Amino acid sequence: MTLAHDTLLIALRQALREARSPWADAPLARLHDKGLAHHHVRLGASGVLARVPKHSQMGLGAADNLAYEAACYRRAAASCHVPRVHGLLPVSAALPHGALLVEEIVGRSARLPEDLDAIADAFAAIHTLPLPDGDAAARAPLLDAADPLAALRDEIEAQAAYLDAAALPPAARAAIDATRERFARECERAARPPKRLIAFDGHPGNFLLRPEDGRAVLVDLEKARYSHPPLDLAHATLYTSTTWDVDSRAELGVAEVVAFYERWQRACDIGPALRPWFVPLRAAMWLWSVTWCAKWRVLSPRAAHAGADGEDWSAEHSSDALVAHVRERVDCYLGVGAVERVCAETEALRREFG
Repeated sequence: MTLAHDTLLIALRQALREARSPWADAPLARLHDKGLAHHHVRLGASGVLARVPKHSQMGLGAADNLAYEAACYRRAAASCHVPRVHGLLPVSAALPHGALLVEEIVGRSARLPEDLDAIADAFAAIHTLPLPDGDAAARAPLLDAADPLAALRDEIEAQAAYLDAAALPPAARAAIDATRERFARECERAARPPKRLIAFDGHPGNFLLRPEDGRAVLVDLEKARYSHPPLDLAHATLYTSTTWDVDSRAELGVAEVVAFYERWQRACDIGPALRPWFVPLRAAMWLWSVTWCAKWRVLSPRAAHAGADGEDWSAEHSSDALVAHVRERVDCYLGVGAVERVCAETEALRREFG
């Protein structure tokens, strides 16, 4: 089971007091358990949320994970499409994973397809941010592979090691393997797409729309890296993304997906240079998603780790309702119908984008 309600709030209160936070005595309200990576707690009427990690999706130690998340928000801050960071609570005995204190965005869940333009504009604002000057050290601690395409292939293949144990239907497995082989061939090409700051977790459920100006704000930003922007475009519009979150669930048609990409291309300075990569990177993002599903299916029944460091997909970290929802989605995405749907859409988009 997930961390008990009272246990989390008591631990957070202690950590706030130890840090002499201005919100040390604010009323604490735990939000609905929606994500596999964090608990969220509202700090009274301060306009601040505490994001308390359940584990590190990046496989980092607890302190490094907290620093990585803070860097994600701060690097994207100039886009004006992410929450502001108000500080962090360090890793401690009271709070083994620490917590990040961020601006609470007041808004509604994304509605598709009507909010696709706003999401495209948000991504364009993030993707047009200049790369930090200097060598790779200037971009640390965010991932900044010399060859992000090859690094993504390796990440996909590491997750694909779980496909056998996940026991997919043969037709689904064959289609996934064929897409893996095609992506491996594309990685052998000399050409590489431009690199910018990307979110890498920009599915529609991670956006809120501000009522005052309709601006889309990306509220979960713990996996940002320097890589290829079309990965974000894919993650916002793939079937495995648009049907993930209950509050923003939708199924997009090919014309709606094309219009989204075209909107982003007009708004982003490197859009034309990335057009030939729209489909290959869309297929790669789907491969990452379905191989993660296989990984979660295999690892989630295991007992939670004893320590606070590293990656841990145990279902014990989340509520029964959330685990049941994720299991249903994973079963769908690894099934023949969903796999065939995505493959057919990919071929249709290949014809659209050349």
